Amino acid sequence: MPRLMLSDELWLKLKLILLQFGVYDKRSLRMTVEGMLYRMCTGLPWRDLPDYFGHWNSVYKKFNAWSAKGIWPKVFEFFVVEPDLEWGFIDGSYVKAHQHSSGAAAAGDQAIGRSRAGYTSKIHMVVDGFGLTVHFEITGGQTHDSSAADDVLEGADLFEYVIGDKGYDKEPLRQKIRDRGSIPMIPRRRNSTVGNDDMDWGLYKNRHLIENQFARLKHYRAVATRYDKLKRNFESVVAMACAIQWLPI
Repeated sequence: MPRLMLSDELWLKLKLILLQFGVYDKRSLRMTVEGMLYRMCTGLPWRDLPDYFGHWNSVYKKFNAWSAKGIWPKVFEFFVVEPDLEWGFIDGSYVKAHQHSSGAAAAGDQAIGRSRAGYTSKIHMVVDGFGLTVHFEITGGQTHDSSAADDVLEGADLFEYVIGDKGYDKEPLRQKIRDRGSIPMIPRRRNSTVGNDDMDWGLYKNRHLIENQFARLKHYRAVATRYDKLKRNFESVVAMACAIQWLPI
């Protein structure tokens, strides 16, 4: 028997949320969701999904249909209701694109780009003071952190402080953060003429919270390596991983 991720208590909680987004309450619903989570954990091809979860094609079709409707991102957003708004940590992390993720038959950008590590995607994320994901965006690996910062912060709640590394050292970005009512805590580069006298280095040391969150998310192999051809499907995988972390709270 494959290892399951959800206890009876957590499943009942998740089931009630799924039903709010139009998911039909079939008898096989729990095993279908567990199959999606099992694939997220192991990264195996859908065809190799154990029969314990039902026929692999049924589970995949359900996952693909939910992705098209944005079910998992909606479930994740449902959980993010009371984040710790004192600190907001922002960063990005590369995800290697497996060769199975290439060749999507869909038009448009599928968020796979070429970077130093080859073909990659990038997860841009902001976490709260507890280290839990508040919002994320998926781009191609060639996208610079500061270029995606506007979209990441636009989808996040207002924080008292927004903390990022030197990759976000751009004055227009600092001003946008101030305009949102937050205080930017971003160190300036060595060649800066302004200096870092306004930096709270004690607060900046807590930036390990977002690094820890990326490390936790990449325990799931389908997050650590992208196997999905479609951007929306990979977004659903990341949303599932983030939602599972909020579920016990």
